[in-house]
Amino acid sequence: MLISEVSEKFGISLDTLRYYERIGLIPRITRNDRGQREYTEEDCQLIQGILYFREAGMSIELLLEYMKMVHQGDETIQTRKELLIEQRDKLVERINELQKPLELLNRKIVNYERSVVVNEKKMKRDIED
Repeated sequence: MLISEVSEKFGISLDTLRYYERIGLIPRITRNDRGQREYTEEDCQLIQGILYFREAGMSIELLLEYMKMVHQGDETIQTRKELLIEQRDKLVERINELQKPLELLNRKIVNYERSVVVNEKKMKRDIED
């Protein structure tokens, strides 16, 4: 898959893909005989994982550290697990922080829906009178 196709598939810019490769977040992508990057399915799976981690709030620096530990092998499993638990806890905290604004929006929507129903009933009564 060419870089433009990967960019479109994941909704990220060409520059972001090149940046991830340049800093070593993804391995060097093989190139075809025309010098174009050709991403494998494995490359795409890695990119998807990186994007999920980024959406979860993980910084580039922390991702680089995590990937370095992955390459170091089994002796870093416990450290990686602890890092992921910490990131999960931060994500859960962010989700919980969003609950109150969501509840407020839902209450406001219900209030507007009730108001519309009341106004419609009032208008109907006015017409019938």
